[in-house]
Amino acid sequence: MLLYNKNAVIYGGGASLAGAVARTMAREGANIFLAGRNTASLQKVKEEIIQSGGHAEAATLDALDENAVRQHLQKVVSSAGTVDISFNLVGIHNVQNIPLIEMTLPEFVQTITNTMTTQFLTCTAAGQIMVRQGSGVILSLTATCGGIGYPLTGGFGPACAAVEGFSKNLASELGPHGVRVVNIRSAGSPDSRPFAQAMLSMPDMVKPILKRMEEDTMLKKLPLMEDIANTALFLSSPLAAKITGVTIDVTVGTVSQIKRPPTDIIPRQRAGIVLDSPDGQKG
Repeated sequence: MLLYNKNAVIYGGGASLAGAVARTMAREGANIFLAGRNTASLQKVKEEIIQSGGHAEAATLDALDENAVRQHLQKVVSSAGTVDISFNLVGIHNVQNIPLIEMTLPEFVQTITNTMTTQFLTCTAAGQIMVRQGSGVILSLTATCGGIGYPLTGGFGPACAAVEGFSKNLASELGPHGVRVVNIRSAGSPDSRPFAQAMLSMPDMVKPILKRMEEDTMLKKLPLMEDIANTALFLSSPLAAKITGVTIDVTVGTVSQIKRPPTDIIPRQRAGIVLDSPDGQKG
């Protein structure tokens, strides 16, 4: 087992992608500590892991609350001894499909502020514990727009770029203490809950968006949740012991070869599309 007896804290653990990551890590022997705001979803993932023979605990907390984050990690250390893996997959409300020049300041700034707040709180809190341990892995997740300019992503694009820069700088500071920090860049998983829900509620808009996203990739396929979970598993394991301070690209080549903006298939409307990243990443 790649993660035998490792303790993994996964924020936003009740979401579809976070749940997939949690189940994958549990299958490889990790003790899973789920944290998030949706108690019912957390309990569902927890029970699925336990029924499969794994170990999981769940705690309801807001990952934008510094005291809650730190108190939870201290409880994990008290009960399990270490925090070996920290992965923030909290969904952040963001408005997309509105041109930047037509967005309001709150629509643009809120996504960036909330994204960086939760990343800073969870990553630095875990980092402090891992420095004392002399080991640990901190993961984060962004989307295509973290690597290239991608239109109509609102504040989400700059937020992704900020997360990638933060991850790299944090890695440079924690590396001498034996702690690795790696970001994963995805193209968005069409089998995640937000895309599935959007497909049901507005299929005429979502289908062409997904089709265009697929066409922007080299393999003409988008990464599934399983692909992201397997990448997180690898990066958390001894197999990736010398990988840190970088963004691992799982956009199926989108960042390397995108040729044209997808604006021609997206109706311009003031309401835009609201997604809760990271499950419903676009760009």
